[in-house]
Amino acid sequence: MAITSNEPRITVSLSDRHGDNHTAVPEFLLLGLSGRQEQEEALCRLFLCMYLLTILGNLLIILAISCDPHLHTPMYFFIANLSSVDICFSSVTVPKVLVNHVVGSKFISYPQCMTQIYFFITFINMDGCLLSAMACDHYVAICLPLHYTMIMRPRLSVLLVALSWVITNLCAVLYTLLMVQLKICSNTMDHFFRDPYPILKLSCSGTLVNDLMTFIEGGVIFLTPFTCIVVLYTYIFSKVLKLPSSHGIRKAPSACGSHLTVVSLFYGAILGVYMHPSSSFSMQDMVASVIFTVVTPLVNPFIYSLRNRDKKAALRKLILRSQN
Repeated sequence: MAITSNEPRITVSLSDRHGDNHTAVPEFLLLGLSGRQEQEEALCRLFLCMYLLTILGNLLIILAISCDPHLHTPMYFFIANLSSVDICFSSVTVPKVLVNHVVGSKFISYPQCMTQIYFFITFINMDGCLLSAMACDHYVAICLPLHYTMIMRPRLSVLLVALSWVITNLCAVLYTLLMVQLKICSNTMDHFFRDPYPILKLSCSGTLVNDLMTFIEGGVIFLTPFTCIVVLYTYIFSKVLKLPSSHGIRKAPSACGSHLTVVSLFYGAILGVYMHPSSSFSMQDMVASVIFTVVTPLVNPFIYSLRNRDKKAALRKLILRSQN
């Protein structure tokens, strides 16, 4: 049954299990980014345009890499996977926001909520793992060029991506199961999607385990790739600065500039949201959430394409082929 009212509604059912009251909330109310109807309409139109551009841009990247044999290298393999993850990551949150706006309902069912959390955690961690793998490729290409073909074999690239998928899915399953155990006292959340942190604020049970899991996951699954990126780029720039020619100094920015831009945008927004207790979630955190859920998947294909001659040539060939 469709719900068109925008008034907050708390639907709570209690059942006695093992002598304890268990709070079950069948649906949640998403208040969105703004409380004003005019602003909500403008934001939804903006989100729709950005989402369509995200899908189009990342699909073009995937098709260009798939159709051009010259781009069948480990680096472009990672970029193609990153584009696929960005499409999925953006699709976890934006379509539900748009559908809710069209049907005039801001509610999301409990199963949909948990499903959204699972895929959200999977794809956000997968982004970090792929960015770390790309940093490894840059390190080997710049610091160990003579051993590149021997180290960065296709089998290793596939293994890195497959292992990342396994780890991120296991982490998402564990965190989602912990979320299911929470007792929810309210179903109203001031956000535009089911972010794990705001849900913890709705819990009337202890969230210590969930907070600890967030910091452990952040340290092991999330900050580990970030640390690897920082360490690898330290070695890269120390290596480049030791080269006698100015060509070597220009080599690192031209090869790594796009990657560093994406890393800064992605990790900058996420670290601001999740590296503090859930009780302090604020409007600034919501804005940062928009950056890494909507903006980053949109700009990634443009960043990698505009600063890469091979990618621009492949896209040009793809467009010309489609016109013939």
